[in-house]
Amino acid sequence: MGDNDRVSSTESSNDAATGPDLDPLPRPLRVWVFSAVTVFVLAADILSKVLVASQLGDGHQVRLLGGALYLVETRNSGAAFSVGTGATFLLTGVAVVIAAVIVRVARRLHSVAWAVALGLILGGALGNLVDRLFRAPGFGRGHVVDWISVFSSDGRIWPIFNLADSSICCGAVLAALIALLGIDIDGHRKR
Repeated sequence: MGDNDRVSSTESSNDAATGPDLDPLPRPLRVWVFSAVTVFVLAADILSKVLVASQLGDGHQVRLLGGALYLVETRNSGAAFSVGTGATFLLTGVAVVIAAVIVRVARRLHSVAWAVALGLILGGALGNLVDRLFRAPGFGRGHVVDWISVFSSDGRIWPIFNLADSSICCGAVLAALIALLGIDIDGHRKR
């Protein structure tokens, strides 16, 4: 029996002990999925904010779907739903820590579903972090560009948000569903 045969039989016995692997794709592909989702979300968020800042400034707005959706630029110094307004520097630090934790956890990725969920969360966190670092009023204190409003143009029915916020929420919901299904980050189902 060669070295390759021993590795295969060891991997098979490990799989039998921990349950079947739910994602048959190799680990590098899962890391690629994580990276691709992160980069796509970050790029889409940055591009959308650049376009909004250049086209919707000075109180301009776009009404879509009979008033169900409005595109309007606002600046948010707080977190999602304007929580923590005035704590921008603290929120910048929290975003850096969250990004670092996700990158560290991503090294153990063996699940495509977790790769997508973590990529959505990281991409969104980085999108808002870019605003906090590089937008006015200054480095680490920048205000996030929010621009999507539903059912009213002033956010009185639902807070105004951006693509990064949406990505973070979708990633968190996906992560919760994956966890409820008992799937670990290594792609195995908990017993």
